[in-house]
Amino acid sequence: MDYELAIVGAGPAGFSAAIYAYRSGISTVVFDRGSGGGLLQLAPNIENYAGFVSIPGVDLVEKMKQHASKYADYHFYEEVKEIKPSSTGFMIATEKTAYQVGAVILCTGTEHKKLDIPGESEFVGKGVSYCATCDGFFFKGKRVVVVGGGNAALMESIFLKQLRCKEVYVIHRRDQFRAEKIYEDEAQEKGVHFLFNTIVEEIHGNESVSSVDLFNLGTGKRSRLAIDGVFASVGVLPQNKIAQSLQLKLDENGYIIVDNAQRTNVRGVYAAGDITGGLRQVVTACAKGAVAALSSTEVLGKKYPY
Repeated sequence: MDYELAIVGAGPAGFSAAIYAYRSGISTVVFDRGSGGGLLQLAPNIENYAGFVSIPGVDLVEKMKQHASKYADYHFYEEVKEIKPSSTGFMIATEKTAYQVGAVILCTGTEHKKLDIPGESEFVGKGVSYCATCDGFFFKGKRVVVVGGGNAALMESIFLKQLRCKEVYVIHRRDQFRAEKIYEDEAQEKGVHFLFNTIVEEIHGNESVSSVDLFNLGTGKRSRLAIDGVFASVGVLPQNKIAQSLQLKLDENGYIIVDNAQRTNVRGVYAAGDITGGLRQVVTACAKGAVAALSSTEVLGKKYPY
């Protein structure tokens, strides 16, 4: 084997898995199609990760990278194209070459669905966010919009009101929400404004977001709304292409199904982090990565000390 363990994805789960693998005496390679960090890099500041009162997402990524890079071979900008079972475990084909490993941990994460409108990419981290739990605190006393119509959008609007945002608008393209009625009622009770049959056409600003252009699908009228932040809550896409090729079991939303030890239905393949669904937070991703690495000892002939 080239390595005992391969970790696909260098986000918080992947970094954590690499550290715990090393401590279990496992030779490890980590692949990432980019520079590492995943969605954590998009967070302006992290204030809910123990040990850091406040730290920019990119800085936390760098600290994790520096720590984990001591214990594994990192192959950044090397995307995994295919994984196949082999006589010694698994063959991993990247865009550069192939590797033989004994076990695999998939930490491929998710990607936010985008609004795909002008101004969105320019203001990511400058008023445009995809996570109210991560970034809502920075909009206390400000005016924000949440774009979406499902449970997540309404729950985020409620959360933002709890944080004392001055005004919170939920903008939905249809005439009624897809969310459960209980969330709609609670949002309304807390003073959230609903804009139905409406889409956001463009985001404006200078150094940060200052307004959005709206289009009413029913009346055909356009308007501009002065706001400080845009929370896009139109869903995430689990990055499960490799999981599908391995015939891993997925839930109805496309997330990899794992047990309490982060095992998938294929022996020797584990999954950790956002790709397994549930609470998508740095702390839970790190915890799942640690568990997955320790669990991999069972197929690598290492002693699992717990």
